[in-house]
Amino acid sequence: MTKQSGKKRSVVMRQACNGRMRHALYHWARVNTQLDPRSRDQYQHLRAAGHSHGRALRGVADRLLAVLVAILNTGVPYDKNRHSLPAQPQT
Repeated sequence: MTKQSGKKRSVVMRQACNGRMRHALYHWARVNTQLDPRSRDQYQHLRAAGHSHGRALRGVADRLLAVLVAILNTGVPYDKNRHSLPAQPQT
């Protein structure tokens, strides 16, 4: 969150969310990048694009939350083979 006034500008982390939830999502994304090929590829892509470690993990966590919401809305159990990995471009 950016706060600025006149000549001063600072960026601070929002404190409006639950700390335990933030901590749980951080570890969920971190472990998922180690164990899940799709999350690992997404993390590596974000890092290669110049994002920081924290920003790349937030990108992974956003995708994991979208999957969780879809599971809760549809009631269909998670199937890691449902969506295959995108084909890697040949260079």
